[in-house]
Amino acid sequence: MILRTHYSGEITPDLDGKEVTLAGFAHETRDLGGIAFLVLRDRMGLAQITLVKKLLGKEAFKSARTISRESVVVVRGQVKIEPKAPRGFEILPTEVKVLSAAQVPLPLDPTEKVECELDTRLDARFMDIRRPCVLAAFEIESAVLKSLREYFYSQSMTEVFTPKIVAAATEGGTDLFPISYFEKEAFLNQSPQLYKQMLMSAGMDRVFEIGPIFRAEEHDTRRHLNEAISIDLEISFADDKDVMNILEGAVAGAYKYVAENCTYHLGVLGLDLQVPKTPFRRITYTEALELAGEKAGVKMQWGDDLDTETERFLGETIGEHYFLTDWPSSIKPYYTLPYEDKPEVCRGFDLMHPRMELASGAQRVHDYNMLVERIKEKGLDPDGFEFYLKAFRYGMPPHAGWGLGLSRLVMTMLKLENIRDAVIFPRDRRRLVP
Repeated sequence: MILRTHYSGEITPDLDGKEVTLAGFAHETRDLGGIAFLVLRDRMGLAQITLVKKLLGKEAFKSARTISRESVVVVRGQVKIEPKAPRGFEILPTEVKVLSAAQVPLPLDPTEKVECELDTRLDARFMDIRRPCVLAAFEIESAVLKSLREYFYSQSMTEVFTPKIVAAATEGGTDLFPISYFEKEAFLNQSPQLYKQMLMSAGMDRVFEIGPIFRAEEHDTRRHLNEAISIDLEISFADDKDVMNILEGAVAGAYKYVAENCTYHLGVLGLDLQVPKTPFRRITYTEALELAGEKAGVKMQWGDDLDTETERFLGETIGEHYFLTDWPSSIKPYYTLPYEDKPEVCRGFDLMHPRMELASGAQRVHDYNMLVERIKEKGLDPDGFEFYLKAFRYGMPPHAGWGLGLSRLVMTMLKLENIRDAVIFPRDRRRLVP
């Protein structure tokens, strides 16, 4: 038996009279006596299956109209134009087969008629993702990744993979997950930063990586997770402005690709996606403080990190993607290059969506002696970074790069309220399963 010839979304009234085979889940059934309806759901939508006794036979008809919701079914039948059907056609089946019957009651309602709490949804994530609005987000996330990869390759970049088990903290912090690595202590990597820079010394020039990062931060918010997918890029012979241009091109390009190629899934979510205009606005850290102080009365001193209140005000005021540039050197990591004429300011930047930070980047320190001094200024021991510093002793090109959070990009693009809705199996401070 052929298990599928078409997805539901591939069937149109133009196939009137053709035989097709659909496979998916029994979304719902309606029994009207002599006739019954089975709505089949697959990853591309819904199809109305009109169950007719004389076509199926008495026993098959009786069995088909009692199929439990969410059972896995295969339906073979003929497409028939039906203006009253939801999409202008129906399927008149000659065979309906249950491949796997669903038990009752269900852990939640995939038809989206009954709402449930987030924890309930995540506990039964396999069922939750059957909901069209949840599945749509992950189909769009896949499209975002395809767009980004194609964009990076068009920019002559090489995709790389760096270790996720490391011996030292990437940024010298303590927010790490320790693991036992044979007779040694190791950590789950919080960023590919050091390895990206080492590849610049290796002469790879232009690299990107899409992979997991781990942060042992005890956050419990709508925008933080402890495992995330980071999109990282590093380019030699480039400065902060060069990589900001690439970043805004990547983000705007992802929006454009989704708007043009994900119309069904955007429709499921009820979204009319607007592609952000480039170039994104750029404002300096100092300008941001002045703007927040003048119009919102926010009292912050130069050298303070921007708090949530200030970020919210700036987002509401600017109302679109923007870059925050020229940060105090004291705030940014040791590998961020200070301006030569004013070393208290560095060439670091953040890409901001009106709701939150999406990416962080900078032109990097490429001089060995300066890098050692910067590490010391941050209260860190250069000896702990010897494997990294070694790459700077034998010729390191000027370079710049950034890291972009995939889940935050998808969350803001799709106007999701919680970042957990942009991760298939999220890991936060309280959740380790499923």
